[in-house]
Amino acid sequence: METLFTKIINKEIPADILFQDDEVTVFRDIAPQAPSHILIIPNKPIPTVNDVKPEDQMVLGKLFLTAAKMAAELGLADNGYRLLVNCNKHGGQDVFHLHMHLMGGEPLGPMRSK
Repeated sequence: METLFTKIINKEIPADILFQDDEVTVFRDIAPQAPSHILIIPNKPIPTVNDVKPEDQMVLGKLFLTAAKMAAELGLADNGYRLLVNCNKHGGQDVFHLHMHLMGGEPLGPMRSK
């Protein structure tokens, strides 16, 4: 299943890619919700958290390791940052390719529902 993110991984469309290896890709969000807002995605297309399989365990761990690495590189680690994964429409997921938002650069405050 090809998504917008698959096209970014394959460099078919432009993106500000900060890191990429065989398992994950990291790029800046095009509609940032904080001074620093990046997306960390598995290169394997997994539509939602509900679609995660036992064999995806290692790549999901890699998402968190990559988040910590990127937070340090972006100077966010000491003051803190937010990691967010949305699942399905009611959870706010727009692109159905599992992804982790890393946001920081200012106090983000508590999360509130509408």
